[in-house]
Amino acid sequence: MIDIEKMAAAIEADLGESIPGLRESIAQLENGGGRVVTAEQLEVRQARSALGLSQVDFSRAIDTPVSTLRDWEQGRTKPPGAALCLMRLLASHPQLLAA
Repeated sequence: MIDIEKMAAAIEADLGESIPGLRESIAQLENGGGRVVTAEQLEVRQARSALGLSQVDFSRAIDTPVSTLRDWEQGRTKPPGAALCLMRLLASHPQLLAA
């Protein structure tokens, strides 16, 4: 049996911030249902959500093809380290996009 809180706390400690929906995702995984969501997927979605942008508008803002952004959000590919760094910055400081 998975200790959901312990696992979620460890993941969030590694990331350095809370991850919305993480505990629910772990619970679904334990019950054999749902799909696996990676921390990287959540980071990309969280950054886009913090800015309130559609995938098309966000992809333009970060100068990345919308198909690439969709692949990152859907877990088909993992964003490179520089992109993850950008996601973390934008999620924490959305005003950076306006600069």
